[in-house]
Amino acid sequence: MSALIERKSGDRQSIAIETVDAAHFTASKRRLSAAQRRWLTETGFEPAPGAFALLSDANGKLVRVLAGVDVSDALGALAHLPRLLPEGSYYLAAEGVLADPLQAALGWALGAYEFTRYRKAKRAPAKLAVPVADLQLLTPLVEATAQVRDLVNTPTEDMGPKHLAEAVNQLGKTYKAKVREWVGDELLKANFPTIHAVGRASHRSPRLIELSWGKADHPKLAVIGKGVCFDTGGLDLKPSDGMRWMKKDMGGAAHAIALARLIMEAKLPVRLTLLIPAVENAVSGNALRPGEVVITRAGLSVEIDNTDAEGRLVLCDALAYASEQQPDLIVDFATLTGAARVALGPDLPALFANRDELADGVIAAGRVVNDPLWRLPLWRPYRKMLESYLADFANAGASRHAGAITAALYLERFVPETTAWMHLDTYAWNDADRPGRPRGGEAMGLRAFFAFLQQRYSR
Repeated sequence: MSALIERKSGDRQSIAIETVDAAHFTASKRRLSAAQRRWLTETGFEPAPGAFALLSDANGKLVRVLAGVDVSDALGALAHLPRLLPEGSYYLAAEGVLADPLQAALGWALGAYEFTRYRKAKRAPAKLAVPVADLQLLTPLVEATAQVRDLVNTPTEDMGPKHLAEAVNQLGKTYKAKVREWVGDELLKANFPTIHAVGRASHRSPRLIELSWGKADHPKLAVIGKGVCFDTGGLDLKPSDGMRWMKKDMGGAAHAIALARLIMEAKLPVRLTLLIPAVENAVSGNALRPGEVVITRAGLSVEIDNTDAEGRLVLCDALAYASEQQPDLIVDFATLTGAARVALGPDLPALFANRDELADGVIAAGRVVNDPLWRLPLWRPYRKMLESYLADFANAGASRHAGAITAALYLERFVPETTAWMHLDTYAWNDADRPGRPRGGEAMGLRAFFAFLQQRYSR
């Protein structure tokens, strides 16, 4: 159930939320009754970010909420309130100090999220009534973010390669798009050898899922998402603490699916191709072994230095296939490297691009929509870290330096220099609960990329 509802003309049921900071607290108190001011004094309320006060009328009915905010953080200003305020309908009072009520409403909706597949919601969130135009703008973003979170939060038993295919097929039905799949040995027949090599050890067949949508004469846009539904590391087995949360290794696929949804919902004038290479990186008698050489779809030979560097392997065939269509732009999302988290922490996805204007554009869009990204370089001299003595290059190397960069450089080999390309190494996860960012799966970079694509392909 959405935490945002339409505020209709003459609404007298919703309760006002007045946002306030220390600089405007005196002015806020002037609008209150003597009894309400006395209540604030007796309870010691101060308008610090995150603090709020419930104010009643003479009959004890809740009529107003004062919410302390940081005016520089509209997105996070109200994100804690849906789960803390009494159930009911609220609206943002015009006299509040926040300059961007749209971002505040988005933060409210993001803060109301709860994953309920396996247990009931603890309580219904309080609702925020917003103008109908704001509701229409925000609803697709809120639903797409919830989809990313739901997909990533779902354990692998219920979110394997077939389940990702079901999610894409549902998109196809909703938006009248064409969906096809290559499953198991069909991948070999269709020349997707690295996707097959990574996923062949699992009892659930690897697959490549393709969705096509839009008019043929529109610019071609390819969106790709890494769909490793669980990553044991393969024969280069992860330790238990490194494997614990590897259900989230399909976070790139979740982002790509959600972005495709936003593109089609907005009817952007593009010829969209969504590609999800979906596998489990498992261990069995036919598991991919360190030292093997795989001839990829692009005809490049890759020595398997580390079976735990599997994401770049499944992505490289998808990138090569997308490039064959000569698109205007390729975008890929992947929970690719721990090195990106070491470099930038859990909140900042690492952006790579082979065009400066692409990187500048999506970073600028991210600033506007409060969805930050940080660019790292495609530093070509580091290609030597992936050298192989018997293949064109390896999928990993001995050096632990610049791991996010070398992974991106590996992917770049499969994109022609004439093709515009961006790669996002995203965490797709919150390690702990924060306002608007509940623990678990998270959309990181989704709003930034959608805003950028809206600008790039505006009618």
